[in-house]
Amino acid sequence: MCGKLRTYDIALPEHMSIIHNLPYEWLVGLRYTRAGRRSGRNSFISFISLISVSGIGLGVAALIVVLSVMNGFQKEVTDRMLSVLAHVEVFEAEGGMPNWQAARQEAFRNEAVKGAAPFVETQGMLLRDGVMRPSIIRGILPSEEQKVSDVARQVRSGDLAALVPGQFNIVMGYALARNLGVRVGDKVTMLLAKAQITPAGMLPRTRTFTVVGIFEAGHFEYDAGLSFVHIEDAQKMVRLDGPSGLRLRIANMHAAPQVAAELRKSMPGLKVRDWSEQNANWFAAVQTEKKMMFIILTLIIAVAAFNLVSSLVMTVTEKQADIAILRTLGSSPRSIMKIFMIQGALVGLLGTFAGIGLGVLVALNVDVIVPFIERMLGVQFLSKDIYLISALPSDLRWPDVYKIGGVAVVLAFVATIYPSYSASRVRPAEALRYE
Repeated sequence: MCGKLRTYDIALPEHMSIIHNLPYEWLVGLRYTRAGRRSGRNSFISFISLISVSGIGLGVAALIVVLSVMNGFQKEVTDRMLSVLAHVEVFEAEGGMPNWQAARQEAFRNEAVKGAAPFVETQGMLLRDGVMRPSIIRGILPSEEQKVSDVARQVRSGDLAALVPGQFNIVMGYALARNLGVRVGDKVTMLLAKAQITPAGMLPRTRTFTVVGIFEAGHFEYDAGLSFVHIEDAQKMVRLDGPSGLRLRIANMHAAPQVAAELRKSMPGLKVRDWSEQNANWFAAVQTEKKMMFIILTLIIAVAAFNLVSSLVMTVTEKQADIAILRTLGSSPRSIMKIFMIQGALVGLLGTFAGIGLGVLVALNVDVIVPFIERMLGVQFLSKDIYLISALPSDLRWPDVYKIGGVAVVLAFVATIYPSYSASRVRPAEALRYE
């Protein structure tokens, strides 16, 4: 029996005083975590433990990377949307807003409002050499538009300032211009859905416009379906006696819902909507997708936790003689349970920290890793025509990392309960019967 005790001696070198002073449950748990490979069975148990660590690590890393990419995608699309869209819009429910200057002064009473510009917006069709494409037609004042959007800086050819009243000029998205086959200086015919009565019957309103600029917002929806004209030309086309309303830019775009609520109170009789309302379906879809991806990828961590259960069960089976000896030396069932819970928790923590390190490293370098893979394989993962953007963005958010790490640790801890309880139920006499 003394020989056996020496085999299971848990004493550590004196220079490791910190570890040496730990409770014996921790010492045994640490020793089992780094169990030797003296036998094939020990090697197999260690292999299963390594699989458990790897599974937890890969699950955590995958979840961090996927959520970071989805956050980046949402942030990138939002920024590109807001380079064209206003943070808040104030407009009349019907008809125009002739006294828009007074409305602008009232809007500026709110300290959050930093810019305001009038606009007219309608839908129409653009026709060129038999090719017809739908477009949102937005009438603007070029001198004021730069206060609420970045369109002036996004013009690739031509100039937004070339929108002069009475000349019926137009600036359109690059994808729309490509589809129509037009360049700066070409003519296009605009058809509006609002019909006019003629001796020949009801006909759409038409007007020839000259292309004076082509912009690229980086958001395919707007590059392929948005055009700008001077606000006076737009008013003539839609027959309004003033702008449709005001487009506002505020200091913090995330405060847009709150500012919109304040403006509804200070500007009664006018409709107010913020940018999140204009794209509510898209943002709701993104949030739902993020939640579903979190749940689905958490299952990877859960599968790794099941591997941890199997490895701990095998360890308990292998160490029954050790457990019996500890029990005969006075260890309580609770202490035995604590040993294996410590072992499982350490494996879970190791996998979690490894996964966090790998996930953070990949998430911070997606812009380098993905182009390298694309060049190696000769493929493009994101088509601009389908996914709105062509580069894979990433936005690592530490609250997500903490949440993922916490879920992984909890799952690993839960996985230790049953094997540890089984170990605490081992009876010394039966375990030592054939030793």
